[in-house]
Amino acid sequence: MMRQMRENTKWIMLVTALAFVALMVFEWGMDMSGQSAGSVGEIGRVNGTPIYYETYQATYRNLYDQIQSSQGDLAITSQQVKEIEDAAFEEVVNQILIQQELERRGIVVSSDELRAAAQFNPPPEFATEPAFQTDGQFDFQRYQQFLATADELFLLSLEAYYRDIIPRSKLLRQVSAGVYLSDQQLWQRFRDQNETVEVRYIPMDPAQRIPNDAVELTDREIQDYYDANQTDFEQPARAQVQVVVLDKTPTATDTVASRERAQELLVRIDEGEGFADLAEAESSDEISGAAGGDLGVFGRNQMLPAFDSAVFGAPVGQVVGPVQTPAGFHLIEVQERWAQDSARARHILIPVARTEDSEIVLFTMADSLEDLGEVMPLEEAAAQLGLAVESAELTDAFAFVSGAGQVSEGADWAFEEAEVGEVSPVFETAQAFYALELVSTTPGGVLPLASARPTIEQILYFQKKQARAEEEAAGVLAQILGGEPLPNAAAGAGLEVRSAGPFARNDFVPGLGRYNAAVGTAFGLDIGEVSDVVSTPSNTFLIELISRTPADSTQWLAQKDAQRAQVTQLLQQERLEDWLDGLRDNARVVDRRDIVLRPADEQPGGPTSPFGFGF
Repeated sequence: MMRQMRENTKWIMLVTALAFVALMVFEWGMDMSGQSAGSVGEIGRVNGTPIYYETYQATYRNLYDQIQSSQGDLAITSQQVKEIEDAAFEEVVNQILIQQELERRGIVVSSDELRAAAQFNPPPEFATEPAFQTDGQFDFQRYQQFLATADELFLLSLEAYYRDIIPRSKLLRQVSAGVYLSDQQLWQRFRDQNETVEVRYIPMDPAQRIPNDAVELTDREIQDYYDANQTDFEQPARAQVQVVVLDKTPTATDTVASRERAQELLVRIDEGEGFADLAEAESSDEISGAAGGDLGVFGRNQMLPAFDSAVFGAPVGQVVGPVQTPAGFHLIEVQERWAQDSARARHILIPVARTEDSEIVLFTMADSLEDLGEVMPLEEAAAQLGLAVESAELTDAFAFVSGAGQVSEGADWAFEEAEVGEVSPVFETAQAFYALELVSTTPGGVLPLASARPTIEQILYFQKKQARAEEEAAGVLAQILGGEPLPNAAAGAGLEVRSAGPFARNDFVPGLGRYNAAVGTAFGLDIGEVSDVVSTPSNTFLIELISRTPADSTQWLAQKDAQRAQVTQLLQQERLEDWLDGLRDNARVVDRRDIVLRPADEQPGGPTSPFGFGF
């Protein structure tokens, strides 16, 4: 048994590798100057503590690998690379801030704590390691026997893991200390989600019912509103650009190729190859593919329409297809079917994706666009390639281009680097490649009164109309309080009665809204009671409670412990995030990446490092 465990040491080492590598990067790999041999050096500082390139690069690579793994075969785009770079820098800053706070608070880990943690609180990943299991359960005796014979390198890595984890756990407990929810608070949360009411109400609809000429609006009122609400009229910086988008969406030719691929698999099945083997090897539905394409039992109308029609129309035991859905082309075998209500089936999914030849054409086009953009205006480059040029407006608050989606990388170029008339490199998003030409920029600032006036007029007109509507509603309410039924009082004023519910406090209620005075008022009424006049930012109401369904206290008690754990964890996380935001707000963070990591040919005076970077 011990030999088996020692043979598993290589796998176990991988679990603690991150902490061990971090220890080497931060403590062992630096010489007296704080740099390792051949290091690029500092790329920033946090409250005077250097951020070393090695640490940043290790964090970047970890994030990059995580995202690449989550995307499967889908390549990481240049825009994602920029986002990962920024996220890696932010993560390193956060880790340094945490380490500084650990030192400031004097939080350390003792030898006794290390021993106890290693023996009785193994890293979570070890729980599923077969070498440490007996009858499917984690076996502490096996684990502790392994520790007794583990080599020094493994023990060092495990120590590094606990020296990192234990102080952070102590810090988390300190930061989140005092997070406690009483039974009353838990009940309130449960009630807000589960108590429901039904109402009928009269909407006054002031914006539609009262014309503009029924109220008076003066220039003085418009000026006063503008002066008192300057921040509401602050405008982001804007950039007018020309843009060429190369859509990554598969072409009609790609669709034909995918259909042909599915047809080839159908022929192989007809020739005797196993459906399950082909599903495991070829299906892009990885979950069902791992089970030989098995989708289990499902009812009619649970699948996409074309798929559903094929399943409930095909002979049992016969492979049919290719059947096209938005997911791609399916080969389907119905294994069992019960009347027309449910079926058991398996499938092989071939997605509609760009072929290798199609991708080469797309990449070649993108490269050509970039090359031409370096020597001529974007419109001329696009004309040579037969591409369309569109106009777009970007802001430093929101950068979106139709067909390409969020173009933050292009916006950074437009606002921080480009000169008017300059053509960008070709950037990439998940949906497309794109290139920009900067036409003009407008700095941010406060919108002039002349431009803001239509918005101000709309706001003030509504406020005056709502005041008139509230007066009218008060008259209708007086009739109801005098004994007139709500529907009769509404009809006499030419108003409509609507119904809503059942709804809970946290729901969005069509006609009433969400988290506003109208919804709150509904839960404060007794059955049959009519509210006072209630106004929200968009309407004015009279509300009558029709019915109420209380939250089930027995059901609440049954789930209270789980609710407490879930909500406490959520609040602790919020507390930690707020605390970390506070550290960031008060930290002195210097980011020198744009200088230190600038390519050598862009450095003032040329390269000053054998690695192509200037310092």
